[in-house]
Amino acid sequence: MRLDHVRRIGGPNVYLNRPVAVARLDLQGLTGHETTDHPGFAERLVAALPGLRAHHCSAGRPGGLLDAMTRGTYFGHVTEHVTLELSGLIGREVYFGRTVRAGGPGDYEVILECPRDEPSGTAVVEKLIELAVRTVTAALAGSVPDPAPDLAPIAAEYEAGRLGVSTAALARAARARDVPVRRVGGLNLLRVGYGRHRRMVWAAMTDGTSAIGMEIAADKRLAHRVLADAGVPVPEGRVAASPAEALAALREIGAPVVVKPLSGHQGEGVHIELSEPPEVVAAFASAAGGEGRSGGVLVESYIPGRDYRVLVVGGRVVAAAELTAARITGDGTSTIAELVERVNADPARGEGHDRPLTRLALGATELALLARHGHGPDAVPADGETVWLRRNANLSTGGTSRDVTGDVHPEVAAMCVRAAGTVGMDVCGIDLRLPDIGAPLPAERGAAGILEVNAAPGLRMHLAPHEGEGRDVAGDIIDLMYPPGTPSRVPVVSVTGTNGKTTAVRMIAHMLELSGVRTGMTSTEGVYIGGRLVHRSDASGPRSAEIVLGDRSVEAAVLETARGGIVRRGLGYDRADVAVVTNITRDHLGMDGTESVDDLVDIKALVAEEIHRGGHLVLNAEDAPAAGLADRLAVRRRDPRLCYFAMSADAPVLARHLRDGGTGYCVEHGWLTEARGGHRTRVLPVEEIAGAYGGRAGHVVANALAALAAARALGVSVDGAAEALRTFEPHTRNPGRGCVYRVGDNPVLVDYAHNPAAITAVGAFVRARWGEGGVAAVTLPGDRSDELVAETARSLAGAFGRVVVYEDEDLRGRRSGEMTRLIVQGLREGRPGVLHHPAGDLKGALTSALDMAGPGEPVLLLYEKLQPVVELLDTLGAEPAAP
Repeated sequence: MRLDHVRRIGGPNVYLNRPVAVARLDLQGLTGHETTDHPGFAERLVAALPGLRAHHCSAGRPGGLLDAMTRGTYFGHVTEHVTLELSGLIGREVYFGRTVRAGGPGDYEVILECPRDEPSGTAVVEKLIELAVRTVTAALAGSVPDPAPDLAPIAAEYEAGRLGVSTAALARAARARDVPVRRVGGLNLLRVGYGRHRRMVWAAMTDGTSAIGMEIAADKRLAHRVLADAGVPVPEGRVAASPAEALAALREIGAPVVVKPLSGHQGEGVHIELSEPPEVVAAFASAAGGEGRSGGVLVESYIPGRDYRVLVVGGRVVAAAELTAARITGDGTSTIAELVERVNADPARGEGHDRPLTRLALGATELALLARHGHGPDAVPADGETVWLRRNANLSTGGTSRDVTGDVHPEVAAMCVRAAGTVGMDVCGIDLRLPDIGAPLPAERGAAGILEVNAAPGLRMHLAPHEGEGRDVAGDIIDLMYPPGTPSRVPVVSVTGTNGKTTAVRMIAHMLELSGVRTGMTSTEGVYIGGRLVHRSDASGPRSAEIVLGDRSVEAAVLETARGGIVRRGLGYDRADVAVVTNITRDHLGMDGTESVDDLVDIKALVAEEIHRGGHLVLNAEDAPAAGLADRLAVRRRDPRLCYFAMSADAPVLARHLRDGGTGYCVEHGWLTEARGGHRTRVLPVEEIAGAYGGRAGHVVANALAALAAARALGVSVDGAAEALRTFEPHTRNPGRGCVYRVGDNPVLVDYAHNPAAITAVGAFVRARWGEGGVAAVTLPGDRSDELVAETARSLAGAFGRVVVYEDEDLRGRRSGEMTRLIVQGLREGRPGVLHHPAGDLKGALTSALDMAGPGEPVLLLYEKLQPVVELLDTLGAEPAAP
């Protein structure tokens, strides 16, 4: 077997509503082979990976994969399951997999679920698949493979790239509350919410966290000063810039003392309960000399008692934990080093913050403390003897936590809340020492105090304490950002289909803008915010949707959602409020494995399916593939509010829907009409639709109906919608789509039509507006199949007797002259007597077409990139023509 390539689809997709990786496998010599053709293979594979016994496969029960291998299954399918098992072994918990044929006899696509917040690259999953291929190959060769050595570095790479414990918990909590989440790059930074409700959170630091508060919290002496000035109990302290000053502080404060860096974190460089001058001098050197430290240290009084961490969120205590320093318990036979290794075997312990607990270490600090108590790493503690490895009770140095949230005394809680408010933090961790968190604050001075105020506090001690009940503190932070009942989303309209998408999204956006809603819009011409172009590109994919949904000024999003983006990257949003399917006709066949209209339906159905429960689905009643999506959703038990549009109220699908009391939009007696059961509301005379040229551009009228349905679903008034359609001037609102210019005596119709249905619609408009005749100057995209190019050319010949053919600058993989030959061949097939003329470029094509046209005769200009067309028309002195 050979792994050809892997691509990742990050958004909801045709396979799953979560990210997937799609791997192309070439079975090579295993093509046509089944597992039963290789005796002993299944047994050797399961011996290597016993977890495969529990795989369900299509049987839906444990053992399903074993049954499949016993009956005989292909090796692409086996590789899928081995990859899933290897993923589980490194803690990458994914369960969905599917293997389908692709291309030649030995070609398969293996679709594998990816963790939601995994970095966007494919490095880890690609290495897992490659290891799966090697494991299967080794089992075929007769051995029992051991993937563990190769799996270790993959596991390390995965751990390095995954979200930290706190950030992952925040992502889960947000999704549980239906708040959309996107990870930013490979960072522990989350973008939550959409549009004007979009927020940011980095671990436990929100975009509402005070920058001044963070600065105060980062400077331990300043934090103590601010708290002390507010009457909050803190240890007495001195800043020392030299060993002599540290010793002076010892004398002034009185033993015992604590020595720690002014700006340290995670307990590094902290030395506790020091009484002797040599200890203080050594501690000063350690605390002052660490990387990134200022050189100064804080010497403060030691407060006896227990260590606690209290988490304050939004002015209330949401969790508390008692912390115990790193330690081991002797068994009378094992050395300290062996006991440490045994503790570290706990899967709950990892490096840094990637697990609920941190691995124990035997570094310089730990060895010094052991020596202080007469131990070394080879010492054997007595059975039951506690051996302390650290004095400071930080989880990051191997400590453990016990939940005491329910024990916190109101006086202690009030002190912590007041401390957080004094520093100015919305989320913070309060470190304190006192005899008992469940008792009132002691009256004697120095018996209790706040040691530190921590910005961006770690949450793992509260999420999964070593003892006691875990607390949903991540949920508390999300609730602070989005209190119950507060929206986290803006209305989203997603428009897909073969033709009319760009015009429909522009119409919908115009309706919303005129209604006072600041709208973000994506289309094939770019990303627009509030009617202003902010990013020029073919912006009909997920990246563009993310730009709109990440903009804090956007109040509604209208997204053109094209086939290519869906197939290659999935959707850039989760669950729209309104989905529109304009039509589904022959286009893009032969691309990305799309071979038929049914394949197109499968792709575009994702837009119809990915809507909120009770959301609106707008379908073209006169287009069978689009209208048929309603039955598909019914089978899948979706529950959208169906709305149809049609040029005639007599269209069977629409008429039946209205009889059942449904809502639809149609043309009746020359008016755009809203129909709700038997009730009718006139919206606008068809002849007043800007860009429809008195209603003669039937496809524009159809687009207006689709846009009207979507806008009304979002609450746009009838009058507002009518005014928007009346003022939707094509040259400014819909450039490049059905725009008519005057060049000399000739009207020039500029349009993007590039498939048979679009050409037929444009040809019908030309005949309705100018009668028979006309010249076409055309190019077609080179990435379409030869068959589709020929079919489109035949449609052109059916509408125009004279055609000038030119090739776009971007040949899309074609050889020079190849597209001209294919188009001309199709023209001849469509109309044997058609007059055709080749032209070298856009300018030559339009000039030749104008020369061929008679006085007042229309010229159709089809293009691939609009800007060169605009520039050419400007040089020819073209003027926008009146409707």
